[in-house]
Amino acid sequence: MFQVFKKLDWFFKFYWKRYMFAIIALCTASAIGLIPPKIIGYTIDQIQYETLTWESLQFIILLYLALIVIHYTISYLWDYTLFGGAVILEKWLRTKLMTHFLKMTPTFFGKYRTGDLMARATNDLKAISQTAGFGVLTLVDSSIFMIMIIGMMGFTISWQLTLAALLPLPIMAVVMNKYGSAIHSRFMKAQDAFGNMNNEVLESIRGVRVIRAFVQEEQELNRFDKMTEDVYLKNMEVTKIDALFEPTIKILVGLSYTIGLGYGAFLVFENKMTLGDLVTFNVYLGMLIWPMFAVGELINILQRGNASLDRIEDTMSYKADVQNPEQGKQLRGVDAIDFNQVTFSYPGTEYNQLKSIELHVKKGETIGVVGKTGAGKTTLFKLMLRQYSGMKGSIIFSGIPIEQLELAELRNWIGYVPQDQMMFSKTIRENIQYGKEDATDEEIYRILDLAHFLDDIKQLPDGLDTQVGESGITLSGGQKQRVALARAFIKDPEILILDDSLSAVDGKTEAMIIQHLREERKNKTTFIAAHRLSAVTHADQIIVLDNGKITEQGTHEELLKQNGWYKEQYEQQQLERLGDSGA
Repeated sequence: MFQVFKKLDWFFKFYWKRYMFAIIALCTASAIGLIPPKIIGYTIDQIQYETLTWESLQFIILLYLALIVIHYTISYLWDYTLFGGAVILEKWLRTKLMTHFLKMTPTFFGKYRTGDLMARATNDLKAISQTAGFGVLTLVDSSIFMIMIIGMMGFTISWQLTLAALLPLPIMAVVMNKYGSAIHSRFMKAQDAFGNMNNEVLESIRGVRVIRAFVQEEQELNRFDKMTEDVYLKNMEVTKIDALFEPTIKILVGLSYTIGLGYGAFLVFENKMTLGDLVTFNVYLGMLIWPMFAVGELINILQRGNASLDRIEDTMSYKADVQNPEQGKQLRGVDAIDFNQVTFSYPGTEYNQLKSIELHVKKGETIGVVGKTGAGKTTLFKLMLRQYSGMKGSIIFSGIPIEQLELAELRNWIGYVPQDQMMFSKTIRENIQYGKEDATDEEIYRILDLAHFLDDIKQLPDGLDTQVGESGITLSGGQKQRVALARAFIKDPEILILDDSLSAVDGKTEAMIIQHLREERKNKTTFIAAHRLSAVTHADQIIVLDNGKITEQGTHEELLKQNGWYKEQYEQQQLERLGDSGA
């Protein structure tokens, strides 16, 4: 049960002063809280024996007021210090988790779904934070404070009465332990169900247009109802155990009260203790209710925190497929890129998506990459970005194998526009500034002209300050593509990869963007993957991929002479274009 504290010892060691102060202040406040019951018992005895004077009553009232002020001040200090530490832990873990996410490769995100990761970054972190705050409080109260109260009851009143009243405690310890084990396993299942529901909600929101288009609203609601029912049932299983804590403790506390009152009254009749001592004892017994509750709360909190920490550690322990080299080499410039017998298959598959790719690219060249859907174009680019490990053969940048380059430096040399453009829920200006953080509006407007987006900006309500909505929902497909192009253009990278990133624009716009691209990227390397061959006719080299292999290679003119797939596809597209013009 206490394993969670051991797992978090790195944090407690770092903030040991904060926690030491909080625990000492908490113990001090608890000790001060034990004084008033003794004063009550003393006052009752004074009244009973008719020895209470006005002066002593004034002293008692002033002492009470002083204790209230001191207790309040110390309680504020331990509360602020202890729970402030819990907030710091949550912040640290959330930062570590986010840093971990940013280092991960696509394989990781294939294993862990977005909704589940969100659940771990919210509910699980909150449960761990509770452990470092409320968990420490209940630990101190259920141990040190309880010992203080029992000590006061035994040493200052009666050991016989104290031992008799505490007979139910061993029973409580056994029962609480069983409850704790059940809480741990059930809470793990509840958190997993919550993660699955999160993921389904996320997918439904992202795909709301498709859901409406196919009139699947009712089916989605039914599916969501089933998932919420599953989450509800699993949380109810946790709640059933959670609900047993309080009544169990109340029964045991009631037994303690019964024993204390009955045996205490007998001792008073026997003149072995005073009436004031009996009142004080029962006040202490009442004060013992919270530490007894704290035992249950402690087990509950620790088991939830332990389950959540296990889930977080499971995520954090995942090692990225692609690691930075121990001693990375520096690139002074990319004079050439060589693909030597590059063969690759995705994790979990036996089929090779790329087979023996041989390609030599000189600085300043434009490389067209074409082929059927699923031929391996995107896979080739992902390997250039080192998104996957397990590649056979080698990719060499200016004589340095890609595995020997720092990941950040490699990707800093490359500008990438993927097939599926990702727009952040920010303004158009902020989305473009991901490519260059300090880009001025003048630079952005110039780049938007290159991306043929100036006319669109004028029509948008707030220009560059227009919010694009979640995943760019307020923009059309073509607009998103051109904003993504602008984001890559403004970076002005040494190597630019366009992965079918002109598919949503019309042929005339595509031609203008390509023309701007040729003018802007002289002496810089560009890779263009496209289904419309008009986007690559100007390329210095064009490779045709089919089933992961290069089946044709050369310039546009050379490929037309080969009478292969490229010529056939190009002529077909030209006929379609003429047909559209005639229509």
